[in-house]
Amino acid sequence: MSSIFTKIVNGEIPCYKIAETDEFLAFLDVNPNTKGHTLCIPKMEVDKIFDLDETTYNGLMSFSRTVAIAIEKTIPCKRVGVSVIGLEVPHAHVHLIPLHTMEDYRFTTKATFTKEEFEAIAEEIHSNL
Repeated sequence: MSSIFTKIVNGEIPCYKIAETDEFLAFLDVNPNTKGHTLCIPKMEVDKIFDLDETTYNGLMSFSRTVAIAIEKTIPCKRVGVSVIGLEVPHAHVHLIPLHTMEDYRFTTKATFTKEEFEAIAEEIHSNL
């Protein structure tokens, strides 16, 4: 069965897209820790990040770096944190989280935004790629 991320890649589920290549996709997390919390995924469904072949793994990290730089240009923050946990969705993914305090990184407090706010955030980050 396809993961929710594969369904997003296939267009079966909408997302707030930030960036896309033939191999990777970046979109806003709909349950974000902070404004601008973004997920970067390989389009190929692989459960664990270290099960990716080396080329895809390195490509995902490079793609994530590009997106993180755009986030930092867009969202005022001390830095963009990177997290790879992978327990919540069986599809390798990188969390890019604008950080103000360590609490932003703990996945215990969530921010909420309207559809219009998500769309504006995604467009603003995309414009800084």
